[in-house]
Amino acid sequence: MRLFALFACLTTSLGLIGCESVGGREPAVSYIPTATPIPVAVPVPEMPVSRSLPSNFPSRPLALPSSPPRTPHCASACVMDALTGRVLYSHNGSQRRQVASTQKLVTALVVLDHGSLNSNVVIEPSDTHADPTKLGLRAGQTYNKGELLHALMVRSYNDVALALARDTAGSVPRFVNMMNAKARSMGMYNSRFANPNGLPADQYSTAIDMARCAYFAYRNPSLRNMVCTPTFNFSLSSGRNTLLRNTNKLLEKYPWVTGMKTGYTNAAGRCLVSSGGVNGRHAIVVVLGCKPSLIWQESENLLKWALQI
Repeated sequence: MRLFALFACLTTSLGLIGCESVGGREPAVSYIPTATPIPVAVPVPEMPVSRSLPSNFPSRPLALPSSPPRTPHCASACVMDALTGRVLYSHNGSQRRQVASTQKLVTALVVLDHGSLNSNVVIEPSDTHADPTKLGLRAGQTYNKGELLHALMVRSYNDVALALARDTAGSVPRFVNMMNAKARSMGMYNSRFANPNGLPADQYSTAIDMARCAYFAYRNPSLRNMVCTPTFNFSLSSGRNTLLRNTNKLLEKYPWVTGMKTGYTNAAGRCLVSSGGVNGRHAIVVVLGCKPSLIWQESENLLKWALQI
């Protein structure tokens, strides 16, 4: 099992939730984007982008378990087949909520769409105004863009999100417009973002929409490699290195967990977008609005249910 998780991470580096229903189960559907919002239970046309994982990434569709999972103790949740995009289970999946730092997956996808990760980012004073979780960037410092993005995915630094957004778009407001355009292109029609870091603001998403985002994130080799990193050795501008440990505790607990992103604010509660793979099967789980003491167990339960382990 440990070898599988390592393979899942390494092969990608060579280049890692719906309406409440009676009984907790909904028909398995694809969520592929079209020009208008798609009802969860209605089949939709083929997506204009590849639904395939890399050819050297072992994969096969998930079989729908014979019984639904126990209803999770959270505000909303979704389980999705990471290969096909089928919604296997949802609990209040279309409920609009703040999703905290899990929306940094959208931020990362926008950054990856624009410019090279080998470029440098010069920190400006406005980048430093993002309490409480900060790397401690200072105006005038210079960092590699790829390393900043990796640090964002591993430790969720809010000042890093601002720096990447401003560097990518010229200003944070322009970057937010790019985030919302990216969300629409991924079929996230129940989402609106107001900042790149997920701090409380007039913004929202849903469990289903965040699963849609994770579906696309799972197909980006650079991002998938970042989110499955348990630790990352980050180079500070002073030349000193600091070891960053991933905020996703499931990565340390199970070798088959492959990412993705944690989040927490008082408004959002504990949130986690997670993914895992076993024997060629790949699942995405989104849990939103959970108590701190339950977030790991609820996400673990749904992952195990989907992967049947």
